[in-house]
Amino acid sequence: MKTIWITGSILASVLAVPAFGQVSVGVTIGTPPPPLRYEAPPPIPAPGYVWVDGYWVPQGRRWVWRRGEWQRPPYEGAYWAHPHYDHYPDGWHVHEGYWSHEDHGDHYWDHHHR
Repeated sequence: MKTIWITGSILASVLAVPAFGQVSVGVTIGTPPPPLRYEAPPPIPAPGYVWVDGYWVPQGRRWVWRRGEWQRPPYEGAYWAHPHYDHYPDGWHVHEGYWSHEDHGDHYWDHHHR
């Protein structure tokens, strides 16, 4: 009976998480992130890849740059929603980027860094 309960709990938690849904991980740090860096993408490794911009991530009490990289979208029509930062009373929150079914219309690098 215990095995059935554990198996059922694991199955329920797996089914509750969408395969390609939005995953937002918030991390709080007291100081604002530095300005974004422009990185010229290296040559595309193969057709179908998308350049995912670099961004600042907190490491301890400081910001560290995570370099951009070429990624293959996980499904046809996927759009990359870039990470972003929000300021709240307890500090700066970082929300990780994710692949989405929707085009959020936020193509900052496409329009401003050519």
